[in-house]
Amino acid sequence: MDDLEKKFDRQTLEEIFPVEKTDEFFEALYGDVNEGVYDIRLAFHGANGTTLDFSLDLHERPGKCLACNLTYGLPEVFSRHPVINVAGIVKEIEARLEGKKCRDWRLGATSPVDRKLYRIPLQITLDG
Repeated sequence: MDDLEKKFDRQTLEEIFPVEKTDEFFEALYGDVNEGVYDIRLAFHGANGTTLDFSLDLHERPGKCLACNLTYGLPEVFSRHPVINVAGIVKEIEARLEGKKCRDWRLGATSPVDRKLYRIPLQITLDG
């Protein structure tokens, strides 16, 4: 587990999913980055057997209200949106796994961690 935590440290996660993607997403969605109420960050939470647990964390932007906005439909939106590109995120993660292959991935339901942070789980299943 320590090896994976080192492999997926904050710097690596930001290389895989740069913070600028959030502005690109809101520009594509609303035509204005200022309409966004959160920043999206990729996080790593560990492994359980052949499953890697990541998440797309939604951090409330200053002066905005994350809890006031519809975030529960986002897993479906994120799974298809070309700017978020979850399949591309998974490929970037796989490239860092030294020969292990990602068999499947799925986004779970949005859940609040607290008032200013919501989390969308990303579970990646590796081949045997």
